[in-house]
Amino acid sequence: MKNLETLLKDYEDHVADRATKGIPTLPLNAEQTNCVSSLLEDDTSLNNSYLLDLIINRVPPGVDEAAYVKASWLTALVNNEKTCKYINPGKAIELLGTMIGGYNVNALVDILKGKNNILAKKAAQVLKHIILVYDSANDIYELSQNNIYAKEVINSWANAEWFKYKKILPEEITCIAFKIDGETNTDDLSPAVHATSRPDIPMHALSMLEFKKQDGLQILNDLKKQDFQIAYVGDVVGTGSSRKSNKFAYLAYW
Repeated sequence: MKNLETLLKDYEDHVADRATKGIPTLPLNAEQTNCVSSLLEDDTSLNNSYLLDLIINRVPPGVDEAAYVKASWLTALVNNEKTCKYINPGKAIELLGTMIGGYNVNALVDILKGKNNILAKKAAQVLKHIILVYDSANDIYELSQNNIYAKEVINSWANAEWFKYKKILPEEITCIAFKIDGETNTDDLSPAVHATSRPDIPMHALSMLEFKKQDGLQILNDLKKQDFQIAYVGDVVGTGSSRKSNKFAYLAYW
């Protein structure tokens, strides 16, 4: 296993390489996430603000392996099993609340059950805005019969507060239409010859439209400078059953 400094240097090199290609960096993987959390615990780094940004913003949410590492570490901070000068138990709960759903949910439910009312109330506040809880919804409902914080969560979900607090969609959205004549099919947006790069959406997106309209990406880049949303328009868009979810992810990226 590489030492912590080498792992971090490898990621910094990755960030620099992606910048030369004009695409965002990949999120941290599980090993890198463990590296960053360990460095934050150690508190000997001179660049802790950078490490905090990595753990807060560069780890994927949900059920990715890196998300498991992050959720487990934050849970350990809440339970005082580990310590970090920059993240107290309350802040750790806030960060668990940003992970959308997945490995963070069970930890938050356990905090609801705990004896620390301050932390339980904070866990309830973040759970009110998480709906990807799957079977944990039943656990929270059962807990709500005798737990005021769990009851707050159930009542909040029933009142759809997670939705009401979202930004209101404007009545009108001004867009620039990016028109591609004819049919846009699966292979136009996700060329099969570049199949090896499909797991890396920004990298794969660099090959989008290369056989359909060779200057398409340059046109898109020029349009983005006008600071308007861009609407992709074609006579037929999306034909072909395979890779459909990914190809619209490429459009969303651009």
